[in-house]
Amino acid sequence: MSKLYIVPTPIGNLKDITLRALEVLKDVDLILAEDTRTSGKLLKHFEISTHMQSHHMHNEHKTVESIIQKLKSGTTVALISDAGTPAISDPGFLLSRACIENGIEVDCLPGATAFVPALVNSGLPNDKFVFEGFLPVKKGRQTRLLLLAEETRTMIFYESPHKLVKTLGHFCEYFGEERQVSVSRELTKLFEETIRGTAKEVLEYYTNKPPKGEIVVIVGGKVK
Repeated sequence: MSKLYIVPTPIGNLKDITLRALEVLKDVDLILAEDTRTSGKLLKHFEISTHMQSHHMHNEHKTVESIIQKLKSGTTVALISDAGTPAISDPGFLLSRACIENGIEVDCLPGATAFVPALVNSGLPNDKFVFEGFLPVKKGRQTRLLLLAEETRTMIFYESPHKLVKTLGHFCEYFGEERQVSVSRELTKLFEETIRGTAKEVLEYYTNKPPKGEIVVIVGGKVK
C-alpha cells in the first residue's frame, strides 16, 4: 500500500514552491491535478515529467474509488490544486477522507495558502479567526450572513472579482458600514494590493475600480 501526498503549489510567485514539494512531485508515480493545463505549466517550469490525471470538483466523486485502488496497489500519488493547498476551498477532502477510511497514509506538506498572508496583512486580530471560504451564491446566503453578523472572531472569505462589489455591499448591509474590512488581491503577484478600511470605504474603492485576480477578504468580528 502506498501513500497520498497533498502538495501545496504557489498562489502566484513560482519561487514560493518548497524544495520538498518539488522532490515529491518528481518522485511520485502520479499527480492528480485540478486543471492539467494550469499544472502543466508549473511542472514544465520545474522540468517535472510525472504523469498527470485530472481530479477536480466535477469528477472527484467518480474518481475517488479508482484512485484508492491505485494507492492500494502501490502507486504513489500526489494531489495538487491550481494554486495553494488542496482541500482549502478546492478538491481534496473527499480523497483524503477515503484514504484515512482505507488505512492509507496521508502526508500533507506545508506550503502556500492564500488566506494566511491576507490575514496577517489585514492588521485585524488574528489570534482567533474563522475561515468561511466562499459564501453561498444564492440559497442560504442571507441565513449565513445573519449568523456571521454576530461573529466576534475575524472572518476570512474567498471571493471572485466579479462578485466582490456585491459581497461588500452585503457586508455593509448585514455587518454595518463601519465594520473593518481588508481586501487582498493578487497575492505574491506583480500587481498585488491590499485595501483596508471600513466596509463602506472598501466598497466605494472597488465600485470605482473594478477588481481583477484572486481575492481574499478579511472582515473584523463584531465588537462586544
